[in-house]
Amino acid sequence: MTMSIEEISDRMEIQDLLVRYCYAVDHRNFDDFHNVFTPDAVIDYSVFGGSVGGVDETIAFLKESMPMFSSFQHMISTSRIELDGDTAKVKTICHNPMVMPMGEETVVFTCGLWYVDEMVRTPDGWRIAKRVEEKSYMKDMPGLPTSGPA
Repeated sequence: MTMSIEEISDRMEIQDLLVRYCYAVDHRNFDDFHNVFTPDAVIDYSVFGGSVGGVDETIAFLKESMPMFSSFQHMISTSRIELDGDTAKVKTICHNPMVMPMGEETVVFTCGLWYVDEMVRTPDGWRIAKRVEEKSYMKDMPGLPTSGPA
């Protein structure tokens, strides 16, 4: 399948948008969410016990919950991008190790998930209009059994 220059450009811009989100979270630059999501975006982190809401509610949730972690990395890959004019459906793998100090011990656990996104082209470029996290796995999270399904 031959892609047009516009489709190649759209795909690269969407990949850059996904990376921008990861850097915003990992560097706790939550104000950059306004450059990632549409103003009326719906963001659903509930599968891991997080918030469901708009951009401002999500920023408030992250500012409250993220200080318990000393570090984390959102590693994304294998995005499936289905373009349809000025909209796109995107599904992306994320592997997310999280570091949590627990007294004298430091625990590293991992979350595996899919970002399921609906994106739109805006005058300022591609933005996420809806994001839902789908759980794939959890490993070594404090409070979870060490064996069996997560």
